[in-house]
Amino acid sequence: MDGADAQPGQTAAALSDLVMVDLTEAERHLLARGLMEWGGPAHSTEALAVAMGFEGVEDLYAQAGPLHASIRAEEPLSRRDWRRVLIATEVVFASDIFGSGCDWSTTTGLSDEETINLLRAVQRKLARSANVHNP
Repeated sequence: MDGADAQPGQTAAALSDLVMVDLTEAERHLLARGLMEWGGPAHSTEALAVAMGFEGVEDLYAQAGPLHASIRAEEPLSRRDWRRVLIATEVVFASDIFGSGCDWSTTTGLSDEETINLLRAVQRKLARSANVHNP
């Protein structure tokens, strides 16, 4: 890709940082559902949104839709985006204060057991393929 393919505000270097991760449909569904919980049953603070890698709550909510669409379309994401998606899903699943927590299985249709098994598989794949532990 060259700079002509860049989206507004995105450099050619950022585009070359795109990483394709071989996820199953169930793993993609988990990440997509995790993103869509934000602004629904889950509510972030500015500090939490920033800790998850977003500019703030408004950016988290604005990015959730496009990231969701990219995951469902099996498109590559930047290492930064894979990291943000994973953290957002981990928090929204586990936290009953900020995330869906105890309501997770009701709002997503995914049991806690199914979710944790999928989440562990996704964590391993993203660590290997997208190097998400090194921002």
